[in-house]
Amino acid sequence: MGPLEQAIDHFGRHLRIEKNFSSHTREGYLTDLRQFQFFLETADVCGGKDGEIPRDPLVIRSFLASLYRRKLRKVTVSRKIAALRSFYRYLLLEGVVAVNPAALVQLPRCEKYIPVVLSADEMMAILRVQFTDDAVGRRDRAIIELFYSAGIRLSELTGLSFEDIRFQEGLVKVRGKGRKERIVPVGKLAIEAIESYLQKRPELCKPGTGEDGEKALFLSTRGWRMNPRGVARVVERLVRESGIGRKISPHALRHTFATHLLDAGADLRSIQEMLGHESLSTTQKYISVSVSRLMEIYDRAHPRAGGGKN
Repeated sequence: MGPLEQAIDHFGRHLRIEKNFSSHTREGYLTDLRQFQFFLETADVCGGKDGEIPRDPLVIRSFLASLYRRKLRKVTVSRKIAALRSFYRYLLLEGVVAVNPAALVQLPRCEKYIPVVLSADEMMAILRVQFTDDAVGRRDRAIIELFYSAGIRLSELTGLSFEDIRFQEGLVKVRGKGRKERIVPVGKLAIEAIESYLQKRPELCKPGTGEDGEKALFLSTRGWRMNPRGVARVVERLVRESGIGRKISPHALRHTFATHLLDAGADLRSIQEMLGHESLSTTQKYISVSVSRLMEIYDRAHPRAGGGKN
């Protein structure tokens, strides 16, 4: 194992043990770093084939140029360079390098995008889907109600356990990015859906799943804690059965939650707290969604906007 490969391995342990990053985030960082390692090994870069840790900013720029040649999206390029910056910051703290060469590389200006958001009618259509009156049906209803009621992330939902739900207060404790905990309010209908599911949950319990399977709020048909892909399939099926004719991810439900709150008059700071955003600028993207929706209404309705009748 060369110095670079060993450093990447140590960095992975650092993300898991000291930073408490989720497995999904950790794998994303490590995948980007391994792509950088592969570039060094296959390109004509000084020290690349020897497995050394590059210290020249020109090497990082060469990697950046290779990403552009592959016509990757700017947001993807930015993520890979951000992974390198984080990696070299770790090496700097460990005394392996004297400077962070990735910090000297300018990130591309990413395209601003408007999150995918469901209208209130589309969201209600999903919630009106006919659910079976068994453990799986009640579980799926509780999942979709909780997504829309609390706006939590997919990983946060799958990480929930019994003790995280405060039924009387209508609150849920979630563990966000970096295992940071926060308390989020949950609506009455979502609480009722969870309570209804819990009545049937023993039907999904299986012996041998261990303590985590016993404590997990949402169980698979095999009795294990549901994984993100399993929950995503539930959402995909419900969206398909609703007939709204759109492809919607669980994260779009989070966007929908935030946008509907903003449209109803909630302030950005409160929405930021509920979503668990560190920066208010991350939450501000929902303003663009609301403005774009207002413009659509204006274009359709105003006589002088081109969409109405003159």
